[in-house]
Amino acid sequence: MKSEEPAITEKIFLIKEQLEPFSAVVKDTANKIKEEGISNYPIFVAHQDETDIGIPIIKRTENGGIWSINASTLEQFYTNKLIKKEKLEDFKNLYNNHRHDICYFVLSEIGAQYIFVPA
Repeated sequence: MKSEEPAITEKIFLIKEQLEPFSAVVKDTANKIKEEGISNYPIFVAHQDETDIGIPIIKRTENGGIWSINASTLEQFYTNKLIKKEKLEDFKNLYNNHRHDICYFVLSEIGAQYIFVPA
């Protein structure tokens, strides 16, 4: 398992680089979600296949990239049982420690990962 960790870390770094061009649109959407009182915890689902989690804001077929991004919230993740009740407070604490970052839920070849990227 230890020998796989550097490869996973490199892939996460690469994913962060690939998502960077979308940061302005995603940050603007996060601000709107918060300002409109929808949620204090916006989560952006970055995926390369289709998913029904969240609302599409960036489609890879339209931007020529490999990532599509959907806007969602912690509340929707809880409702859809993607976060268990006993993990809600832990997630909120983690999120608040990264309150100036963008929270991505990345679905990729390395599995599903939460990644915080500077806004």
